[in-house]
Amino acid sequence: MPPTIQAHEFKAHCRTTPKDDEDETDVHMRSKTRYADGTVKLRNPNIELMDQDILYHVALGSESHDLREMFGDVKFVCMGGTPKRMENFAHFIMDEIGYKLPAGTQLQDISEFSYRYSMYKVGPVLCVSHGMGTPSISILMHEVIKLMYHAKCIDPIFIRIGTCGGIGVDGGTVIITEDALDGHLRNSHEFTILGETVHRPAKLDKKLARELKSLASADDPYDTIIGKTLCTNDFYEGQGRLDGAFCEFTETDKMNYLEKLRDNGVVNIEMESTIFAALTHHAGIKAAVVCVVLLNRLNGDQVNAPKEVINEWQQRPQILVSRYIRKVLAQHGQLKSLFGQHGSIKSPRRFKLVQQESQAHD
Repeated sequence: MPPTIQAHEFKAHCRTTPKDDEDETDVHMRSKTRYADGTVKLRNPNIELMDQDILYHVALGSESHDLREMFGDVKFVCMGGTPKRMENFAHFIMDEIGYKLPAGTQLQDISEFSYRYSMYKVGPVLCVSHGMGTPSISILMHEVIKLMYHAKCIDPIFIRIGTCGGIGVDGGTVIITEDALDGHLRNSHEFTILGETVHRPAKLDKKLARELKSLASADDPYDTIIGKTLCTNDFYEGQGRLDGAFCEFTETDKMNYLEKLRDNGVVNIEMESTIFAALTHHAGIKAAVVCVVLLNRLNGDQVNAPKEVINEWQQRPQILVSRYIRKVLAQHGQLKSLFGQHGSIKSPRRFKLVQQESQAHD
């Protein structure tokens, strides 16, 4: 792994303590989820008693790896559905924050031997794939939250970057989730634990959502909005699609349902937001969900946009999230130090000429 860069300085900048305007609930939550120095505290006393905590699905262990050395400087955990999307984001954010790998090295999939998820680390940014649906992301999040604990990360920020179907919203629109709702329009996620039903609030950080929205540019050739997100456990019947293997409702039934969602402020549908919000909130982690719309469900059920258009749309949430990461790093003097690592290239123009000359002699 590349060495950390001024990790202790960055942690000191980013450490937060309870504010004067925090209510008792916030303070109580923080006491359960943070140690005095701001590092992540687990709501599970059993972990401290284990000889080794194996994070099975990301191929890491608390005794087999020096997790503090590897991940102790992580401030941002960015998640997306597919391994390729997160690999692309890792390369993108590396350019955006000016992070430079040691000469002769390349980005490594840290979890390649898990054969389930992919994980890339770019300085203070951890890029992880979470698969599709609530069970897949739930497994990953348990282990990533434990990773934050073992690495002694201070107040990490989690952001899910994804795709979704819009409700009355055009394809290409970027949506920042305000509230994550389940199939019954409840702002919670339902768990079954030891045979009992448990509801946990699916709360996202609304201040973070507003910060992200403020970074949308008037020059962006698309809209960025904040709204409610419906999270379903199924891609077909659960989302009112007519094109699944089974469909026992009419198109009129479907349209009435979608209109009901729109009347309740729902602007998009996806499959991970409630579990993501519930687990981050329960862990006391500031979190946000940023998705791009692939189609307006009021107009159909299947994505018909060309592949090159879809690829460009998928970059839009990444651009917004990168603006936020750059802003936070710049506020704490970290962005400049990272950009300083690019000193090996003195002249981009001459570098391009060298590349061209080299290619001419293949």
